Amino acid sequence: MTIPVQIRSARPKSTNPEDFETVTGRELDWKFSPVAKLQELISGPLDGSRFPHSAPEVAGIEVSWIASSDARVGVAGMPEDKASANAWKAAEEVLLISASSEEHSEITITRDGLGTTPRAAHILITTAPHAQATVILQNSGDARLVENLEVVLGAGSRLNLVSVQEWNDDALHLGSHFASIGKDAELKHTLVSLSGDVIRVNPSAILADSGSSVVLNGVYFADAGQHIEQQVYVNHDAPQSKSRVNYKGALQGKGARTVWIGDVLIGNKAVGTDSYEQNRNLVLTEGTRADSIPNLEIETGDIAGAGHASATGRFDDEQLFYLQARGISEADARRLVVRGFLNEIVQQLEVPALEERIEEYLNNKLEAGV
Repeated sequence: MTIPVQIRSARPKSTNPEDFETVTGRELDWKFSPVAKLQELISGPLDGSRFPHSAPEVAGIEVSWIASSDARVGVAGMPEDKASANAWKAAEEVLLISASSEEHSEITITRDGLGTTPRAAHILITTAPHAQATVILQNSGDARLVENLEVVLGAGSRLNLVSVQEWNDDALHLGSHFASIGKDAELKHTLVSLSGDVIRVNPSAILADSGSSVVLNGVYFADAGQHIEQQVYVNHDAPQSKSRVNYKGALQGKGARTVWIGDVLIGNKAVGTDSYEQNRNLVLTEGTRADSIPNLEIETGDIAGAGHASATGRFDDEQLFYLQARGISEADARRLVVRGFLNEIVQQLEVPALEERIEEYLNNKLEAGV
């Protein structure tokens, strides 16, 4: 009898989709997902040609296409599921975003013309030692997309990576993000998932050298019938490394569904690790469902700290009462509570114009539904 994989670190890895079993929805990593909607991306043929995008010229950041066989591809990680492997095999070229300047640079990569054909994509982001950069991936329009995104950080560098999902209402998006963080390097990775039929983006980060650190943030708003899923993995593989994971979401409308799974591995070499992960969900209406599962796997007792938290609930009655007692209507009080709840993440994007736009989007959603 085959014993199912119980821990994230034991999952098989391969770039060949044939090495993975047929996905039925009963598998540990697929059991929360609407597999019937996603089969064409998981195991069907994919267009692996260059995907359309736009990017301005920015000093200190180079954007180019490289061959999928380039030695730099695969350094950050390898697929852990059939969909990721399907995209890896299909992608003919990789979009390389390379940051080299020690002066902070910022670039926005816009994708708004992917169409409805099932498509594979592969992106690689690298930072030279001590480089400083912000990379924003702005996604909108139609999509039937399955992609891999790799991040490789050089020693002492810092990257602020923001991926914004504002797809059309019937879009499907499966993503696997892999990050390898070098000595004393810092990664801030934020997922902003707002619109689309199914958004399933799974970020993983390996703290590969001493002094490395990562912040994995996420903010999401699931509307009626929408599925938003994130399976987060942090692998502390080096001493004196630090991680913080903070995902917050709101659910509104019948059939709105969110899934958050947070796995943290503290390896036997990772002495002095400081790690904490949390997920909080705010339920705004009846008929929604939020699954939230934090996990810790610890192989050494010599750590600075490790913890996790998870909570799903409705409005705080005391907060509402406090606001209403000061003359604010119940509807306005509810909107203020939700804005404050989600803006904790939005205000950490470090991109003021983007923060303002996302806050406006959330305000419009709340005006319509709360």
